[in-house]
Amino acid sequence: MKEIFTSLVALVLGASALWSATDGLRVVTTEGARRVAVREKPVAVPNVKLQMMSGTFEALLGVDQRVQLVEFIYTSCPTICQTAGSDLARLRDRLENDGYARKARILSISFDPQNDNVAQLRDYGERHGADRVIWTIGRPRQEDLDKILGAFGVTVIPDGYGGYQHNAAIHVLSPSGKLSAILDTDDIEGVLAEIARLQA
Repeated sequence: MKEIFTSLVALVLGASALWSATDGLRVVTTEGARRVAVREKPVAVPNVKLQMMSGTFEALLGVDQRVQLVEFIYTSCPTICQTAGSDLARLRDRLENDGYARKARILSISFDPQNDNVAQLRDYGERHGADRVIWTIGRPRQEDLDKILGAFGVTVIPDGYGGYQHNAAIHVLSPSGKLSAILDTDDIEGVLAEIARLQA
């Protein structure tokens, strides 16, 4: 009888720990937890200045009341950034073809501003079809980098070979400048639904 009681207590404690660690069985990773938290309580992001692929400077927030679809890159990335770039090219086409171009824009932000100069941003943009209207690319000042990565919850880890490991996602900014959703780069239907929700 004592063994059954001990097993039952262990089961209840284990289930409680699992419930707590997975936010009520809704998530299994820290990335999933971050996405749920942002959806439930949108986060204000800093209005940093970005140097754009055109060479001009622009504030992150206040872009004519459009939803901004933000992703983070470094231009020499040989793996995930290339895949995400292809996903965003498909998203750019959908924004244009489905009438969302006046409601949203894609903004790729380099987290390697020391190495990604304007020419590299422009080259990356040209390779992936960033047109500077629906999709543009920028870089923050080095002194603003930690602030912007922290606000968006982006983790960047040097890989020891001159590159970085980083999470890839579309971070949806509402027209009021709040991080309102985080979606996979290939979730085009989810992104369009978020734009419709935020522009309703």
